[in-house]
Amino acid sequence: MPGSIKTEAVVLRSIRYGEADRILHLYTAARGRLSAIAKGSRRPRSRFGGRLEPFFRLDMVLYEGRSELLTVTGADTVAAHPRLRSSGAALGAAARASDAVLRLLDSSEPNPAAYNLLCRYLALLEGEGEGVPEGSEIDGAAGLATALAFRLKLALAAGFAPELASCARCGEGEGLSGFSGAAGGVVCGACQREGFDLSEGAHAFMTAALGQPLADAPAAPAQALRQAERAVGETLEHHAHVQLRAAA
Repeated sequence: MPGSIKTEAVVLRSIRYGEADRILHLYTAARGRLSAIAKGSRRPRSRFGGRLEPFFRLDMVLYEGRSELLTVTGADTVAAHPRLRSSGAALGAAARASDAVLRLLDSSEPNPAAYNLLCRYLALLEGEGEGVPEGSEIDGAAGLATALAFRLKLALAAGFAPELASCARCGEGEGLSGFSGAAGGVVCGACQREGFDLSEGAHAFMTAALGQPLADAPAAPAQALRQAERAVGETLEHHAHVQLRAAA
């Protein structure tokens, strides 16, 4: 039935439409993925101001009628993330994270884990660079390790996390030397008919990244991070039929 929806939401994408409108792709706390039109939002005196840009976290009122597009009738800022927008690295990381959410989560059902994860990542990117010593091994919130930790947790929230505890084919818990996207996780030497070699460092990173808070994403050598990125990417390609952009 037609009516209004009140929900928190993150703007994933904002597209100019017509002479003065915007089409918004949103990830919401109450309804998952939604698309909405903000009529007249590009006019100079629009009551929405500039708050319908990507990465804004908003309290929104949306009108749901017969169209697939909802209509934005109210929007108040929860977090604008101004420092994020002043950092090229953080801005790029936020764009890739939003793109991953768009590609992987297309349901209009609420997914609190995914919504909260996205909000936490944007909040981390907002503080990017603060408190990170020069020359530190920590890559910062906008670095590859944190980006991959985000992707692993997003895959878990979407129901596509790779199997890391035992061989995804036979269940063996020892000798896990490879990774198979088709099998959906690590594989032992006997089952490694396809896939690629996975280093102990990459395996340890993925396990720790899933088990630790996003803010505590573990450090790892560049080669291990690239293997982890390949593992996540191939898992999602085979099982979610989604191909993500490079993480960095």
